[in-house]
Amino acid sequence: MQPALPQNPPAESATPLLPLRPRSIEATGLSLSFIADQIVRALYIVGEMTGLQLVELLHLPWENVLDQAMAYLRREQMAEVKGSSGLGEKAYRYQATAKGITRAKEIGERTQYLGPAPVSLHDYRDVMRRQTTQGLVVTEAAMRTVFAHLVLNDSLLLQLGPAINSGRSIFLFGHAGNGKTSIAEATAQLLSDAIAIPHAIIVDGQIIRVFDPIHHERRPLPEGQEYTYDQRWVLSKRPVVIAGGELNMGSLDLEYDEYSKYYEAPLQLKANGGLFLIDDFGRQQMRPRDLLNRWIVPLEKRVDYLTLHTGKKIEVPFDQLIIFSTNIEPKQLVDEAFLRRIRYKIEIGNPTPAEYREIMRRVCKAKNVPYSDDGLRYLLEVEYPRRKLELRAVHPRDLIDQVIDYARFLGAPPTMSRELLAAACKSYFVEL
Repeated sequence: MQPALPQNPPAESATPLLPLRPRSIEATGLSLSFIADQIVRALYIVGEMTGLQLVELLHLPWENVLDQAMAYLRREQMAEVKGSSGLGEKAYRYQATAKGITRAKEIGERTQYLGPAPVSLHDYRDVMRRQTTQGLVVTEAAMRTVFAHLVLNDSLLLQLGPAINSGRSIFLFGHAGNGKTSIAEATAQLLSDAIAIPHAIIVDGQIIRVFDPIHHERRPLPEGQEYTYDQRWVLSKRPVVIAGGELNMGSLDLEYDEYSKYYEAPLQLKANGGLFLIDDFGRQQMRPRDLLNRWIVPLEKRVDYLTLHTGKKIEVPFDQLIIFSTNIEPKQLVDEAFLRRIRYKIEIGNPTPAEYREIMRRVCKAKNVPYSDDGLRYLLEVEYPRRKLELRAVHPRDLIDQVIDYARFLGAPPTMSRELLAAACKSYFVEL
């Protein structure tokens, strides 16, 4: 059943409207028996509960939904009224009968899930289509604002802007220490609007938990929607999922818990509608080719296939801006087929001397160290040539940190003196 959305939302609304609260069991996309099972199990685990408490636990409305399931349970003698805490059936105190307890134990053998009711996979697909990353529009002005803390040339911004607007995939490569991760993290700030994320999805009676406070940041509800939206959904900032060397094949598949008997969504499903950064690509606990084989269809078709423990495959949206960030030569990692599926390949090069100077100036200001052109000249004309080093964007920060450490040890104010810079370089740089 398609989740109801308000008709003709105001054109000036920048925040997608959440699905409306279902007004019938059919509108939930769930069966009467499933909702009744969740109620009777809640009564068995928690004990006596009022209708209002069941609403707060299951995130379903009482009228025409939970009240219908409760009426069914009472007819089947699996639940009964023990008293009242106020007016109306929502205030009644309910408890499971002996028959209901037996039923609850049977349900517990299939799944231990108890919490916000899930949404159907059909409804999830429908809502994700409405908030796709391919609908994003990033302007040059927004780019310059978000990247203002980084020293980037116009040529690089001109490459990044269209790549982000594509909502597809980006391959950032170049030497370590030139800001690839910082660029990717800044990109996440451009995804500042909010989308709807379900607490959980149900497929063939199997529950997949999606909402994750680690990756999904709640946003305040738009005025007027507090009492009208479907509470099975959470209004969240577009998710930002970052995975580094710990990423493995298991992270990309459904994780089934043998005890709880429900699933945890894989990282790419949690990242839908947002950004998925694979940092230090090539250093994961799997070969880059294995990731290629796993994602060759999703990158092309924007759908992913996940396998339930029953063996059934399900099709889910694969809709996120994916950024691969690596300091390894691309030709050492992937073949032409993989690179063809990654639409934008952007090299993050070494800073120019002028860019290096600006980075150094900003670092000194941030760390309260007097900036010195003489000190910079010493680095560029003496230390770097002597050590046969290339400029890196991260060097100014690290060298000034070293200068501060030496100055503190010597009991002197930190400055860009030749003596302190030479000591910093000696302990920071190493011949490879």
